[in-house]
Amino acid sequence: MSTSAAPVNLAEKLSQFSELWSQKKVAVLNDYEVKLAKLNGEFVWHTHEDTDELFLVLSGRLTIQLRERDVVLESGELFVVPRGAEHCPVADEETAILLFEPVGTLNTGDAGGPMTKPAEILS
Repeated sequence: MSTSAAPVNLAEKLSQFSELWSQKKVAVLNDYEVKLAKLNGEFVWHTHEDTDELFLVLSGRLTIQLRERDVVLESGELFVVPRGAEHCPVADEETAILLFEPVGTLNTGDAGGPMTKPAEILS
């Protein structure tokens, strides 16, 4: 990951990996990380008590299940999960997303478990 002011080509970065549910850091902005991920299937229910979480769908379709409703995102749409809101992302097809969240935010929030992975730097 470059700290210079070079543009980041998201399509090129997405072509560098195939792992599902594995976040890849592509930029840092102040105390926030910009991450890419590919999703397919259902994640785990979890909460981020101290931060909001921004999901931007780059391709595919993502449903963010909340306890009171589902939010369906198409390509080019974003949604901010408010801090403390329990949620579970679900993708019925391979979906590419961009996440924007504070440095060090765990992908599984308070849930932990085998799907917890630190974000990897994608150069």
